[in-house]
Amino acid sequence: MNQEIALITGATAGIGQETALLLAQNNYNLILTGRRKERLELLKSQIESSFGCKVLTLNFDIRIRKDTEMALNSLPEEWKAIDVLINNAGLAAGLAPVNSADVDDWEDMIDTNVKGLLYTTRIVSPWMIERQRGHIISISSIAGKESYPNGSVYCGTKHAVSAISRAMRIELMPFGIKVTTIAPGAVDTEFSLVRFHGDQEKAKQVYKGFTPLSGKDIAETIEFVLSRPSHVNIDDLLIMPMDQASARDFNKK
Repeated sequence: MNQEIALITGATAGIGQETALLLAQNNYNLILTGRRKERLELLKSQIESSFGCKVLTLNFDIRIRKDTEMALNSLPEEWKAIDVLINNAGLAAGLAPVNSADVDDWEDMIDTNVKGLLYTTRIVSPWMIERQRGHIISISSIAGKESYPNGSVYCGTKHAVSAISRAMRIELMPFGIKVTTIAPGAVDTEFSLVRFHGDQEKAKQVYKGFTPLSGKDIAETIEFVLSRPSHVNIDDLLIMPMDQASARDFNKK
């Protein structure tokens, strides 16, 4: 394939979906992964009809190691020449103190945000090393730079994303592979709806009184990072809404 290939995890909504659409406009072929098969196929159809690039979808749960390995290793050889890996799949589950939080929520966050990222990177990075090129972008959070009450494990997983990415930057530098962490503040996606287990009213309150970031804002940031010349690596980027100055400080009107 002449076009560059980008693999995006968690592509069925929010940042992942917006990034897929934007990279398609920029002439990337795409490997899109996610748990919701119907959404994946709809996005594939939309992209191929609108932009003419090639799209391959992989329907699996990134939390399950054997499924992740099976799905990625089953890629045709020409699709393994991945230029960009975007570790986007992630979630927050619950908002409760450590003494009363649901342990199942902890498991979901750790398995998705940390282990899923590692499973994918472990498979894709050797392919990049073989080609002596590539770019790994992982989506962290303001919660990866600060901790806040009732979010201990979510913050822990996003701190882990930042630490893992920093180590990968050092490990993969000799092979010509770029590594970037992007840490957004409040982004109006399905994030809060998932955190509150489908409670739409609670989710709406999170973004009330100010203008949050959008999935498109983060997609455009990813595009900017990818567009830098070969001698430039953006290691770590924090992007916030104008009316959010920290994980807990908002200017709500």
